[in-house]
Amino acid sequence: MVRTSTGGAGHGTATADEPAMSIGTVLLRLRDEFPEVTISKIRFLEAEGLIEPQRTPSGYRKFSPADVERLAQVLRMQRDHYLPLKVIRGHLDALARGERVALPAAGGQGDSGEVSWGADQGRVTAARIGRAELLAAAEVGEDQLDAWESYGLVSSTPEGAYDAEMVTVAKLVADLGRFGLEPRHLRAMRAAADREAGLVEQVVAPLRRHRNPQARAHAEATAKELAELSVRLHSALVQAALGIRLH
Repeated sequence: MVRTSTGGAGHGTATADEPAMSIGTVLLRLRDEFPEVTISKIRFLEAEGLIEPQRTPSGYRKFSPADVERLAQVLRMQRDHYLPLKVIRGHLDALARGERVALPAAGGQGDSGEVSWGADQGRVTAARIGRAELLAAAEVGEDQLDAWESYGLVSSTPEGAYDAEMVTVAKLVADLGRFGLEPRHLRAMRAAADREAGLVEQVVAPLRRHRNPQARAHAEATAKELAELSVRLHSALVQAALGIRLH
């Protein structure tokens, strides 16, 4: 049983004496703990009633420190416990009333943990989960998941389980789907990812073949760093092509 304290703010969250923030600032605040979060994701959670930022007379969103903390709580419950938004909303309401909420263990297995409002649960490495848990995490139906798998966007292990990376992929594909992007539209992204993975593999392959365990460990660290740089480059190129600037 793990119980978090009520006093500390989570990674990427704000303190009470900070001024209201724009959505771009909120995104940057959250990126360290939630690298997959996007502006569209924040807007979607607002549309679903999970957060309610104030609006300026000109219509711009302004997020208070409490809004940022609540948003971080939502993202943690999705990431670490694969809870659907309806359940998360109920938990948030209970937490706001000062109640304690029992959450399923990360990956949907084992004992539950208790959380309190405003606490930092930290980053939990998700265990492999089953098909039902993935459907709940991505908030989609069987037909949609079948389509994703048929296009190679999501894949399971030989045992039929899904790892943490596939959970992230499923959530992102679901988010893109809300903008009308179908699996067939995303095949190019999958192909590009495979090509980038091939380039990384070329760099680290000699180290992975080495008999020295330290060399193999260095290969894994290098592959991770190259993957992160590749993702950052891809994001920067897309934003540059679209002329996007975060304010």
